[in-house]
Amino acid sequence: MPQLSVSESSTSVSEAPTQAPQHSHFHSHGDETHPHTHGAIDPTIATSERGLWAVKVSLVGLIITAIAQAAVFWLSGSIALLADLIHNVGDAMTALPLGVAFILGRRKPTERFAYGYGRVEDLAGVAVVGVILLSALITAYESIHRFYNPQPIHHLGALAIAAFIGFIGNETVALFRIGVGREINSAALVADGHHALADGLVSLAVLVSAIGVWAGYAWADPLVGLVITALLLKIVWESAQTIFTRLLDGVDPDIIQTLHHSAEHVTAVESVGPIRARWLGHRLYAELDVVVAEDCSVKEGEAIADAVTLQFQEHIPYLGNAVVRITC
Repeated sequence: MPQLSVSESSTSVSEAPTQAPQHSHFHSHGDETHPHTHGAIDPTIATSERGLWAVKVSLVGLIITAIAQAAVFWLSGSIALLADLIHNVGDAMTALPLGVAFILGRRKPTERFAYGYGRVEDLAGVAVVGVILLSALITAYESIHRFYNPQPIHHLGALAIAAFIGFIGNETVALFRIGVGREINSAALVADGHHALADGLVSLAVLVSAIGVWAGYAWADPLVGLVITALLLKIVWESAQTIFTRLLDGVDPDIIQTLHHSAEHVTAVESVGPIRARWLGHRLYAELDVVVAEDCSVKEGEAIADAVTLQFQEHIPYLGNAVVRITC
């Protein structure tokens, strides 16, 4: 393909053009669903100040819930409560990669780390998933051990209260996330809230364990512990898929389609070439070629590149940088 001129538009989110060229137009997209992932914060939340605030407040609520449950576990020795405690701690640890990313994100890129330190967020996510996996395996071992070596569960009343604390804590966090999510129109935060609603039901399973032990079925406690452990392993698997995909520079095909569709919004663009994108933490970096008319001047090509970049920023709020090359 002959090349008239090459205009690289490398524009960060905070450096959007002040005025959109007249040949671009905006088209809104419907909300997409977002899976719940431990060890990673959805980028649409991470790029919103209100969303970050919701994550921080939720973290405090989950930590308080976990501390209360930990105290009761120390008194009762319930494996089911231990499993739910790990589950809630896993939810709280979701904010860890985000905190690490924002602390290191203040450091400027260097000659050695020209892209900055966004990748540390993914490495922190790997650590979170690893801790949850190790904890789940320990809980599974203890649950199986209890089947063959039953031990008395103490303070059943406190155990039941701890189940309610876990339920109330998760439901409060869920309603808060859903409320803020709808306020800022964040599908990811709303989805995270609905996940927390389900977590509340998991906490109530501990109450079933307490009732079973009270009724004389000692196996009820390790059985519930194994059920919650299975849920933890499912979370580990799904989260590991997301995090390792990002570490290998994998991007959801839907995001590539959004970039392609956004570039086509600029009427001067005749076609869009291959698009390459990668994640650095919760920021997306992209580059692509767009084909324009053969009689397009260099100045017009630069304006078209700016218009394409602006469309990217309007459609993808977590865009970190875009490089648009003009060809004919």
